[in-house]
Amino acid sequence: MRDLAAVPRGDEDSWWAVVATVGRAHRVAEIYRSRAAALEDRAWRAQQVRAYEDFLRRSQRPVPHYSVTPIRRSDLPRKWRPLPALGFLRGEFI
Repeated sequence: MRDLAAVPRGDEDSWWAVVATVGRAHRVAEIYRSRAAALEDRAWRAQQVRAYEDFLRRSQRPVPHYSVTPIRRSDLPRKWRPLPALGFLRGEFI
């Protein structure tokens, strides 16, 4: 009988999250396997916010700020869904 060696899991559970922040509320907008992909998404979301910033302020909507942070897949809420680029849907920050 052979001994089974434990195979290291490595970074299987490690992901990079793009996090939207409005005031004190934080929401995971999207997750990626690589930091580079998360940074690209953050840059795209920031560009979208800049493009619509005047509209958001005139309609008294909060302007989200995006950041990138490491996250474990197990830390995501069960019913987590990606967040729209401007951080709200149907008038509510999700």
